[in-house]
Formats: sequence, C-alpha cells, structure tokens
Amino acid sequence: MSIPKVRVRFAPSPTGPLHIGGVRTALYNYLLARQMGGDMILRIEDTDQTRFVPGAEAYIIESLSWCGIQFDEGVHVGGPYGPYRQSDRKHLYIQYVQQLLDSGHAYYAFDTPDDLEVLRSTHPNFQYDSSTRLGLRNSLTLSEGEVKQLIDAGTPYVVRVRIPAGEEIRVNDLIRGEVRVQSSTLDDKVLFKSDGMPTYHLANIVDDHLMLITHVIRGEEWLPSAPLHILLYRFFGWQAPQFAHLPLLLKPDGNGKLSKRDGDRLGFPVFPLRWTDPKTGDISSGYRESGYYPEAFINLLALLGWNPGTDQEILSIDELIRLFSLDRVNKSGARFDPEKAKWFNQQYLRMQTNDELTESFLLLLSEKGIQAKPEMVKKVVALVKDRVNFINELWDQSWFFFTAPNSYDEGFAKKRWKADSGSLISDLTSRMTTLKEFTTESLDTEIQHFLEEKQVGMGAIMNAMRLAVIGSGMGPHLTEVITLIGREELAIRVRRAISTLNNQ
Repeated sequence: MSIPKVRVRFAPSPTGPLHIGGVRTALYNYLLARQMGGDMILRIEDTDQTRFVPGAEAYIIESLSWCGIQFDEGVHVGGPYGPYRQSDRKHLYIQYVQQLLDSGHAYYAFDTPDDLEVLRSTHPNFQYDSSTRLGLRNSLTLSEGEVKQLIDAGTPYVVRVRIPAGEEIRVNDLIRGEVRVQSSTLDDKVLFKSDGMPTYHLANIVDDHLMLITHVIRGEEWLPSAPLHILLYRFFGWQAPQFAHLPLLLKPDGNGKLSKRDGDRLGFPVFPLRWTDPKTGDISSGYRESGYYPEAFINLLALLGWNPGTDQEILSIDELIRLFSLDRVNKSGARFDPEKAKWFNQQYLRMQTNDELTESFLLLLSEKGIQAKPEMVKKVVALVKDRVNFINELWDQSWFFFTAPNSYDEGFAKKRWKADSGSLISDLTSRMTTLKEFTTESLDTEIQHFLEEKQVGMGAIMNAMRLAVIGSGMGPHLTEVITLIGREELAIRVRRAISTLNNQ
C-alpha cells in the first residue's frame, strides 16, 4: 500500500491582520511539508461574512510572502483542488450538509436568536445538545410536513450536527497524545446557515477532505473542536487527517495569550507587517517596518514552542526544514520575549557583510538627505555594527560621522568640561591637523606624546575632545571617528565647541 503524499494547509480567516501566532502555524505547516516532500496549500476561510475585513486577504498573502513561506497551491497561485476561497465554494457544501441530513446526523433548527437568549438567561449552563434538543423547535420535534412548510415559507433556520449521547470520542493528537472527550459535553454546533453559507466546522472538514489534506496543524484554540471534527469525518465515512494542536504564544510575563494590546503596551509588533485598520485608520506596527530581517523573524518564531534537540539557536530555513519534527513541539505555551526577538535580529545583522550593510545604510542616509561616499560609509559600518540590533540604529550610533553636533550633552559637559579644556583641546587639535599621516595610529601616538608633555591624564583631555567632536560621551574609539571626519572637520568642530562651552 502506497503512503499518501503529505499535504498540509494554512487556512486563515480574512478578519484582520495576521497575528505572529498565525505566522508560526503557517511556518510549522511549511516546514513539515518541505521536509516530507509534500504540498503546502493556502486556503482563505471566509465563511463568516459579517467579520470580513477589506484588505485582510491581501495582507495575509503579502505577509507570508515576506516571511519566505511558499505555497504550492492556493488562492493566489491556483492549483488542481480550487477554488481556494471558501466563499467561492458555496455550491460544494450544500450536497454535504444534505448528506448529513439524509443520514440523520444533522437536523434543521428553527429556534430564533431571541428564543435561545431567553433559554440562556433562565438556564445559565444551557447548551443545545442531546439533553435539550427534543424540547426545542427543530426537525426532530416537528413533523416532516411542518419542516417543509417552514422552509418553503422562508423561515430562517440553521442546520445543526446531531451529537450522539453517551459516547467517548478519542482524538489522537501528534503533540498531546490521545485526548478523550465525553459527547455529553459537546453541543450540537451549527453547520449551515439559512443564508447558504456553511460554518467553519462543516467547510473545514469538507475542504480538507476534498483537498486531500493529510495533516491538520493548527492552534490549540481549535482543540475543543477536534472531537466534533472527528465525528464529522466518521459521519461522512471519510478517513480523518492527523491532527497537531500547537501551544499558544504567551505574553512576555507568561500570563495569557499574546495580544495586540500587549505589543502596544510594551512597544513591540505582534503583526508581521504594518497594518492600517480600514475602519478606524489606526496603524499597528509590523516586524518588516521595524527593521527585522525575515530570516530572523522566522528563526525566532520557529523556536517559540519547538526546539531542535540541541542548544543551537541560529538556524537557516534549510536547517529548520531538516530538523523540524512535531514530536519536539511543546505542549505548554511559549512565552514571547521581545528582547530575545531583538537579539535574533542582531545575530542576522552581524552575518551581513560590510558591503551589504553599507548598501542598506546608504539608502537610509539618502532618505535623510545625506550623500556620503560608500568607502567612508563602509568604514563607519565596520566600527558600529556590533552596537546595533537594526539597520536604522546605525544612524543613532554614527550620525556624528556625517554631521556635526549642534548641541552638547549638559550632564557630560558639566562633569568633563573644565576651565582649561578649551585651550588643551585647541593645542592638541593644532598638532593633530598638521601631522603628515592622519591615521588612527599616528593620532593615538600624538595624543600620548601630548599627555606626557602636558602631564595630564587621558580623561582630562579626551573626554573634552569627545564632547567637542561628538557632542556627548558616546561613540567608538575617538581617533577612529576623527580619522574619518578629517582634519578640516575636526578643526571646525573643536572651534565651535570651545566657543559654545566656554561661554556657558
């Protein structure tokens, strides 16, 4: 007997931006498919038209593309099992809901929302199930003629699944092992609405079957629905796929599911790309716009809830594909650490060559209206790249190479600028700018000679010089900065600092 080809799907709903938890779900599906030589499918599950958000589908596709998650079939690439948008598949679901009605595994229910609300208010634990359905207004309690009359009259209805009473349902989960659920705890979920649209539960099962899905890898929030799905496969007489329910992504403090509110409060993105809410105009930050490399983003997500079995943390997509296995996915939730996310990006930034970083930094400088020679920018990048996590932070660590300070750190100046600082750095600058060789080594040597001659300590003069050149106490080795800004710029900055600081 031949083993069926592995086929997985990522099936988001276009109800808003894609959460990073959803990206991780897509990633795990992708890693398994590529490792097993299988297919990866993107299906858009838009059965709930009331929650549809314009632009969300395009956002999902662009996000996954930026992450490098590629699809073999899907709403944007086509394929032999389409259409891949559930609203385009409405005609398919009617026959399957009718099959369940004909076999007695489903029934029409005519209870109005008001009827059910009254029951919920008078019975706090009310659910529509095997213990209550025979006292309600449905095709199990009405005659066939009454049901036909109601439908012909256009009376609103839903089709509910008929959950069997007194049965133990077993779900074999690839991460959690065997999960057992008593059918008495399940309600008769709605499968089909009178507007002609199926609910998630029916459409999901039908589509996974018709698209030959072998593995359903999804978030643990769907674990309570798995027993119902197992029953539906049985009612249809179909082979169920293998299930794997992934742990939640947790808040940084570990208490509860990670949400957009947590990102807003703590200052980090929870979406892969920037999102503008079409109704409110509110803008949410994204990892791409925050300066993350997609490879770093994917690497950090892969290790949130899964481990490779070693201490290795930096893993390329090829390594992730080779090492991935569902049996190393944790059962418990994974705490999101925004500082660790920055660390991952830092590691990928450091793997970039100086030429690659220079190219990126030149674009940033150009946006700021600064035209700089690539050779000089490359030297700057080499000096400061180990101080940053993101490309845009290169500017924060190196702006003084490209423009003179227009103010001076008051706290640092108060401590380091003394009565004789101006005359000392003026004298030193005169000597430095007349050196035959203007290199870091020659400048360091001249500074040492100057200190010995004046009988002053390094801190007494170099802190004042740093303040004059940079405007604060920050920055790399000072003579490396001076070498790159050049003799003339050094003299200009020192004169301006003396004029400003001596008069304060």
